[in-house]
Amino acid sequence: MRNILEEIVEAKRPAVEAAKEKLPLSEVKARLTVGTRPVAEKLGNARWSLIAECKLQSPAKGRLTVTHTVDELARVYEANGAAMLSVHTDPHFLGKSEDLARVRKEVSLPLLRKDFVIDPYQVYEARMLGADAVLLIVRILPEEVLQPMIDLAEALGMDALVEAHGAEDLERALATTARFIGINNRNLTTFRTDISETLSLMPQFPSDRIAISESGVLTADDARTLYKAGCRGVLVGEGLVRAPDTAAMVREIAGIAKEAEP
Repeated sequence: MRNILEEIVEAKRPAVEAAKEKLPLSEVKARLTVGTRPVAEKLGNARWSLIAECKLQSPAKGRLTVTHTVDELARVYEANGAAMLSVHTDPHFLGKSEDLARVRKEVSLPLLRKDFVIDPYQVYEARMLGADAVLLIVRILPEEVLQPMIDLAEALGMDALVEAHGAEDLERALATTARFIGINNRNLTTFRTDISETLSLMPQFPSDRIAISESGVLTADDARTLYKAGCRGVLVGEGLVRAPDTAAMVREIAGIAKEAEP
């Protein structure tokens, strides 16, 4: 069976080495400024947050939109109530590093660099490009590397969204100091999605961590189900990009906590 995650990670290794040759780490460090951790402040104090993803393509489903650009999506998301944006910088999703730098100039919302981080160089690079958070996937990072990556992100003024799929991954994620834990509803081998992954893991989730459900949120009702289960936010890409009215769906998902107010 095809293992899409392994394919992406194998392609990532030479890509990172090429990036280091093009722009050495010493130059990356010289160009970056330390952030102020706006994610910790904004998402950490909210009952519910929508992280809206600027996503044009999926390795499993192909091209998701030909009518939007990354910049346009970013502007629509910000104007309609998203708390944070996720910007893909991996070419399997039609992303590139320049997208993040460009979106940073377009919006004032916190930005997550969505990529397959396997090397500290990518964390430094993320901050240089303007990221306020990085995605760290438990499945692809050895135990001795994961916590130092979180520490590095925080030292650079960013937060880490530590992503788990399955109970074993979640246990490893919770063994770190990460405040934001993403539960990926996407099977990391086949890339199929099912929000029952989050629902099954929420009973194991401690109250001092913030659960963000990722992928497979295709409708506002999916998001409502996750909110009722105790999630503090969702990361949504395909559901927004393919919606008949993207702006309306952003508003609906972003406003779910207010719906529940008496």
